[in-house]
Amino acid sequence: MDEPAGLRERKKERTRNLIAQEALRLFRAQGFDEVSVVEVAAAAEVSKATLFRYFPTKEDLVLHRFADHLGEAARVVRERPAGLTPTAALRDHFLAGLAERNPITGLNDHPEILSFQDLIYRTPSLRTGMRQRYTSQDIDALADALPSGSGDAPPIVRHLAAAHLIAVQQELGQENWRTITSGRTADEAYDDAVAAAEGAYGQLMTGLDAV
Repeated sequence: MDEPAGLRERKKERTRNLIAQEALRLFRAQGFDEVSVVEVAAAAEVSKATLFRYFPTKEDLVLHRFADHLGEAARVVRERPAGLTPTAALRDHFLAGLAERNPITGLNDHPEILSFQDLIYRTPSLRTGMRQRYTSQDIDALADALPSGSGDAPPIVRHLAAAHLIAVQQELGQENWRTITSGRTADEAYDDAVAAAEGAYGQLMTGLDAV
């Protein structure tokens, strides 16, 4: 008798989670480049073919964790309150993330979070993969969500605006991670992180010539 669809899906999810957990354990212990896909599959007790059914590339074993945030900036812009500009909406969203110590802001000193961020930022192939798989999609989605203004500006203008907005979020997050790895706690770094975010988004609001 065939298994119920719900049971099959739960089994698939457990397998996927196990593979991801074993991969992260090995990558943290030995380094991303030092661990092969075959070793990850063996640790998770699955075949290499099974692993690739869940994670098409080695980088996906780590980067899939960003999938939940894909399109987040576009959503924030689309759902912003009336009268709030896109940049102001994204600034407020980032500031709220800082207050919550959301890992995506980089202002989180939990050892597990720091270990994961270290893996990302210190591995060139993961940084490249993140840009190729998620950053470009985020920029495209945000460009579509930005208002067209008078409608006279070519699409490249909105795309460039979206690229600046996504870059600000990412650079702030990476700078906060650097601050935490230098020895400061998230609480100690919070005020400076807020000031940096307000300054960075404020710069986009006023224009780069005001530097």
